[in-house]
Amino acid sequence: MAKDKWQKTNDKGQITNMVESVVKNWQGEEVAQTSFELRVAKEQTASHIVHRALVRQMTNARQGTASTKTRSEVRGGGRKPWRQKGTGRARAGSIRSPLWRGGGVIFGPKPRDFNLKMNRKERRLALRTAFVGRVDDLIVVEEFGEQLSRPKTKDLVAALARWGAAPENKTLLILSEFPENVYLSARNIENLKVIAADQLNVYDLLHADKIVLTTSALEKIQEVYSA
Repeated sequence: MAKDKWQKTNDKGQITNMVESVVKNWQGEEVAQTSFELRVAKEQTASHIVHRALVRQMTNARQGTASTKTRSEVRGGGRKPWRQKGTGRARAGSIRSPLWRGGGVIFGPKPRDFNLKMNRKERRLALRTAFVGRVDDLIVVEEFGEQLSRPKTKDLVAALARWGAAPENKTLLILSEFPENVYLSARNIENLKVIAADQLNVYDLLHADKIVLTTSALEKIQEVYSA
């Protein structure tokens, strides 16, 4: 959990947030302190740019493959079903009219591209802003790959609880690399998602109740996203 946070502004009006946080070991004890700084959006525009990035990510995840057939694409219906007058029934020109069962669909979905564009600088600024905005729910821990000599889900669940991420919390675990024992221990844990430090995204940062990351993952985030 972040202990302290402050801001500084450069000559161009760009805001850099500096955060100090404690580091916990495998037992959940506070053993060190670490700090990081990332440039974020101005307070007046922060929520707007993060919202745009979130909408873009969720929209771009849509496949856009839904498709229905119009009356011209439905098979059959080339012949008039009955004569125009004298039957006592309503006039009809095709059995594939949208009014008929098995007929075409009016204004139904067709394959389309939902992708929204956003500048790379804006995307990275939104990502840094979202990450710094979650500092109160941030938990920094030491590297723990060696603590799991073999895959053991129970041990990792207990460690997360000691760190402050209860099993009922939606937890995002950020790692710089994926040791096999850690991956195998984490894949069956409910409410836990594991991602790489260089593959952060706005949705996962905002969706999680707690964000757990290792010291090397924090260094990787500063290296990849600082610019």
